[in-house]
Amino acid sequence: MIPDHLDVGLSILFIGFNPSITSGETGHHYAYKGNRFWRILERSGLTPRLYHPEEDQDLLKLGYGFTNIVARPTRGVEDITREEYAEGRQILRQKLEQYRPDVACFVGKGVYTQYSKRTKVEWGFQDDPVVPEIQEFVAPSSSGLVRMSMDEIVAIYAQLSDFIAQKR
Repeated sequence: MIPDHLDVGLSILFIGFNPSITSGETGHHYAYKGNRFWRILERSGLTPRLYHPEEDQDLLKLGYGFTNIVARPTRGVEDITREEYAEGRQILRQKLEQYRPDVACFVGKGVYTQYSKRTKVEWGFQDDPVVPEIQEFVAPSSSGLVRMSMDEIVAIYAQLSDFIAQKR
């Protein structure tokens, strides 16, 4: 099992689908070698340097936390059951209500649609958050399977970086 990294007062809580098999084995978020998450954070200005998966807990010092809508590691999202999503939705909402991050960043449109049960979702900040007073932000998945250029993905995450910089 991969631990959440949660705290009260986070600027951003990054929310993924579920851990990869590699993340499950190492106990660290976004640990699969083909995942671009850590490079995206650096290039978008969210982190001052390139972090590595084994440093995931260190991002709490920057105000960033990690969780997933489903805790069970799988090879792919197609292995997640409807029941797991239903349970994960409730658990995630409880985490958001308890920890109250400034922004809940959903790493992938599918994560957000599973959580919010909304069908039409655009990149960026969302109207009418599920948990009042928590900004919801939808960012592209950092998986190497995503068919967007790194520059396009980084530009979306940079909106989040700008928002955080304005709040400070």
